[in-house]
Amino acid sequence: MQGYLAGVSEGTRVLLILSVILFAGFIMTRLTNTLNLPKVSGYIMAGILIGPCGLNLIPVDIIGHMGFVSDLALAFIAFGVGKFFKKEVLLKTGSRIIIITLFEALLAGVLVTLFCVGVFRMEWNFALILGAIATATAPASTMMTINQYKAKGEFVNTLLQIVALDDVVCLLAFSIVAGIAGRTGEEEVTMSTLLMPVVYNILALGLGFFCGYFLSRLLIPARSKDNRLILAIAMLLGISGICASLDISPLLSCMIFGAAYINLTSDKKLYRQINNFTPPVMSIFFIVSGMNLDLTALTTVGAVGLAYFIVRIIGKYLGTYISCLITGTSREIRNYMGLALIPQAGVAIGLAFLGQRLLPEEMGKLLLTIILSSSVLYEMVGPVCAKMSLFLSGSITTEKMKEVAKEREAEIHEENLIAQENEEHGEDDGAWENEAPCESDGSCGEEENPAAEAEESADLICDNNSGKNHRGGKGRKNELLEQIKELEAGVEDQEEDYDIEREIQPEKEKNARKGKARKKKK
Repeated sequence: MQGYLAGVSEGTRVLLILSVILFAGFIMTRLTNTLNLPKVSGYIMAGILIGPCGLNLIPVDIIGHMGFVSDLALAFIAFGVGKFFKKEVLLKTGSRIIIITLFEALLAGVLVTLFCVGVFRMEWNFALILGAIATATAPASTMMTINQYKAKGEFVNTLLQIVALDDVVCLLAFSIVAGIAGRTGEEEVTMSTLLMPVVYNILALGLGFFCGYFLSRLLIPARSKDNRLILAIAMLLGISGICASLDISPLLSCMIFGAAYINLTSDKKLYRQINNFTPPVMSIFFIVSGMNLDLTALTTVGAVGLAYFIVRIIGKYLGTYISCLITGTSREIRNYMGLALIPQAGVAIGLAFLGQRLLPEEMGKLLLTIILSSSVLYEMVGPVCAKMSLFLSGSITTEKMKEVAKEREAEIHEENLIAQENEEHGEDDGAWENEAPCESDGSCGEEENPAAEAEESADLICDNNSGKNHRGGKGRKNELLEQIKELEAGVEDQEEDYDIEREIQPEKEKNARKGKARKKKK
């Protein structure tokens, strides 16, 4: 394939390569889905397969010029993390969750750093960056297990809050460490070396807040969905570019950008729009990560990679255990929460790319290889550990597991029946029978939208009134449109903040039980 690509123009080469990358990711995730592995693992494996260590379909020079993809992916990730900084959630969370998160994240990072320096005699800049990355947790595997078994309870509520704040701690730690490590190559560490990263990150905070405020003023209600998405992405790209030109990590700035916007507007639609836009970008990002994985370096990684894998798990578990003792948290959370915090993927891989640029070439390759190889292992082990922690903590019971297994068997049985019917009546006919009928406007199989139906009713009423009293009809339409906005807001509130509602409900039940206990005493 490389011979064919050499004979075409640069633009054509890029288009064909992106097509191959996306197809490879799609095909490989079909395989990993059958093995119940996360998509991230499939993307990394696809990158290894088509990269220099596999079929060598993609030229090395093209891989080297795709660093901007990691910047773009990290900007989207950091912006999404920012939405967890809602002031209402932080006030309700209290200090307990913050203490647990800080302990489990930072203890893992400190242990990894000290182990690299003390045991393997590695450079401080390498050890600091690897330690900062060790603080990250990938919540996707844990969330998948929670949803699969419909787990509930205090343990689940605490877990959801911790994984939401975990990446925030990681981004803050990496932003500070990157500034220090980037200046400790051959220079002596001075007070200015330690203080300047703090100053730069304060500037990044200011930039992120200003952009969030500016975007909240730009995205007026009358702005179309397309323009909302265009403006938000333009701001994200602008922040990343400004930070890169000033040699500042864009992570913190993009995170504060997302936090400022959600607190100033409470607009959740924008985050959903960006989430719908990002899957191809994330797919390319993880596949390119896999292409950068040097399998020959795994032999040199050996002990360091294994130590990172084990020491990080120990740090997460011990940090959770100690902080739960300090805060007086229940025994179930203290004993089993650490098991649910093992997975690591998205943010860690993105930070490994940034860290690679700050280190000498050989050390940068070593860092990336450690994180990529361990991420695959974490994503394989993570769901099993998460399920174990939920079961041991009592969040899921044997009865619930049997119920889920029966539901799965029923789904498989139903799928088999549909397949048999399709074979009997013809595959095409069966496929059409399962689809919802198309409307006259060309929309097929769409879900009912009460807000949209209400808006159509408003237009109809106003059209009927327009012949008699134009002003009255217009006023009636405005009233109905206000009701529509309230309806849309209600639908969004039901769809969003599922984690927050699950967090608040146990507190209400707990307070109610306390009130009943007091009445009985009286």
